[in-house]
Amino acid sequence: MSVAAAPAAVPASTASVLPYAGTIFLSAFLLFLVQPIIAKQILPWFGGSAAVWTTCLVFFQSVLLAGYAYADVTHRLGLRRQTWLHLTLLAISLATLPILAAESWKPAGDEQPIARILLLLAATIGLPYFLLSTTTPLLQAWYVRRFHAAVPYRLFALSNFASLLALLGFPVLFEPWFTLPQLGWGWSALYVVFVLVCAATGWLALRAANGGVVEGEARGEAHAAAPPALGTQLLWLVLSAMGSVMLLAVTNHVTQNIASVPFLWVIPLSLYLITFILAFDHPRWYVRPLFVALLVPGLPWLAYLIPSLDLKVAVAAYFAGLFVACMFCHGELARLKPDPRHLTRFYLMLSAGGAAGAVLVAIVAPATLSGYFELNLALVALALLLALRIEGAWRLAGLAAVAATAYFAYDGLREYRRDMRVIERDFYGVVRTRDREVDGVRYRAMYHGGIVHGGQLLGEQYKLVPSDYFGPTSGYGRLFAALNDLKPAPRRVGIIGLGAGVVAAYGRAGDSITFYEISPKVIEIERREFTFLRDTPAKTEVILGDGRLSLERELKQRGARRYDVLGIDAFSGDSIPMHLITREAMALYLAHLAPDGVIVFQATNRYVDLMPVIRRLADEFGLQAVLVSDYPPARGGADYWLSSTDQVLVTRDARLLAHPSIAEGAEPIMGRIDLPTFTDAHHNLVRILK
Repeated sequence: MSVAAAPAAVPASTASVLPYAGTIFLSAFLLFLVQPIIAKQILPWFGGSAAVWTTCLVFFQSVLLAGYAYADVTHRLGLRRQTWLHLTLLAISLATLPILAAESWKPAGDEQPIARILLLLAATIGLPYFLLSTTTPLLQAWYVRRFHAAVPYRLFALSNFASLLALLGFPVLFEPWFTLPQLGWGWSALYVVFVLVCAATGWLALRAANGGVVEGEARGEAHAAAPPALGTQLLWLVLSAMGSVMLLAVTNHVTQNIASVPFLWVIPLSLYLITFILAFDHPRWYVRPLFVALLVPGLPWLAYLIPSLDLKVAVAAYFAGLFVACMFCHGELARLKPDPRHLTRFYLMLSAGGAAGAVLVAIVAPATLSGYFELNLALVALALLLALRIEGAWRLAGLAAVAATAYFAYDGLREYRRDMRVIERDFYGVVRTRDREVDGVRYRAMYHGGIVHGGQLLGEQYKLVPSDYFGPTSGYGRLFAALNDLKPAPRRVGIIGLGAGVVAAYGRAGDSITFYEISPKVIEIERREFTFLRDTPAKTEVILGDGRLSLERELKQRGARRYDVLGIDAFSGDSIPMHLITREAMALYLAHLAPDGVIVFQATNRYVDLMPVIRRLADEFGLQAVLVSDYPPARGGADYWLSSTDQVLVTRDARLLAHPSIAEGAEPIMGRIDLPTFTDAHHNLVRILK
């Protein structure tokens, strides 16, 4: 792209440039620090779903687009009017502090979660986030007007470096040492500092303009850089959107299969930002032949890995692949960057692409795709874009990469759908059911994401046979066997997490079993595909909404339930949501528990060691905790419908734990003196990774 010669630059002293660089750095730091703070605060309100973070990214990218559009439009007002408008909005934004979401935003359970999250974010951080998002393009425009300096794209790299510091600092420096309220108030205090610094920079810009004419224009220099062609602007948008799609698709894939927690959000977003820093800092970082050579075989390999449950390999591969993919997209953007006179339009198209990519993955995909197919589609789209951007012999290699990526992506999609009876999706995930038959015994399993969430043997003689994680030698099986001896009276049972409803198989006439389930799709498919709730002699009830929030409402409105058994069996990815294993959650469970009742924590997990967290909670509340590990024979033979599981029983009732049914399968849990009690305001998953 040819660019007309720019006027000679006016030398800018370090002292005159420092206010611009400092303001941009502080705004970018705050812009990205607030993201994990607010997302972590509202995550428990929506069941710990991985979709909370992708929905937040839609808001962040969309407001960033609005901020860049504001900078582009107000640039035409002239320096004086633009500056006074901006300073007025900054002053108004102080009235919205602190950035702590009000309790009134907690959902009741029947709301549309995406709309509620977007409205919540707009009300809580909307105006401050909008003004922070305008800072980088706005101040760079002021900088160019004043100095007519060489292309100031290093200021863009500086803003991304500050963003990276905020993101990496959150799990390492901020989350381990500060509570969420402290982080919210601390961020708000830094925002006040930003407003003052930005106002001072604006005043300096006005003062320089009032001293005569803007530097560079004093020489009567005219700048005749041609505006970028429409095709070039659309290419900016497509490249930016592709990077955003890869960011969200990879983040979704990882969090759906492990856990939806801030540090797993931060790593992909940090890699995304690092590529922006490198691409816009200096051309030497984007070695085009290297990244093309990595993508040509890398994209088919990533598509091949989609069905893999060996996440130690897959996560490393996808994070590396995300870096290479974004380096290609952002490196191509850096090669196409325009003259500084058109930088606000450039940033506007970049932010439009970022917002479009986020909307495609977080809103369009769940509404139109029955399963998690967005990563399959994203890899094929990236391969096509790669093939279109390279030339010569590389074009043939690129077309081969398209064919191979499409083949493996389709094969992974076919494997995902193989033998499935049902594949349906809502905000909280994808629910699938599949039938299997071994030696004439048929079994139907429910999958949520990639994890089995219970199942049922088919046939009249098997309809109330407990299966999967709830077999006779599991924690639940041993507990109900003991209760049959010790508590013949009708029992009150509460279970957070419905799944296939297998616990209902243990119900007896007179018992009452209440399930708390956040996903409407899980409830709908359980009623359609499984019969535990219909066949059990116990009275059953299903309450829609996050289990903890539902228990809180019940305590206020109708008093304690006095459960004999309270099961915590909800999952986000492969891990229990963190808000269900905090001090405040434990206090709520005990408020609803009968004096001799028992809490059962489902602690089965491939990546996180939940046992010491639960032991710490039990010790703090004066309870006893034992682990029941159940490892049935390998699936494929007799009892193939049973799964290995770890379940923790927590109670005051020593007599119950001493019952032979429990005692012969229970073992003590080792504590950790270095592990603090998890609280709503302060918990860190990094400390309990296996």
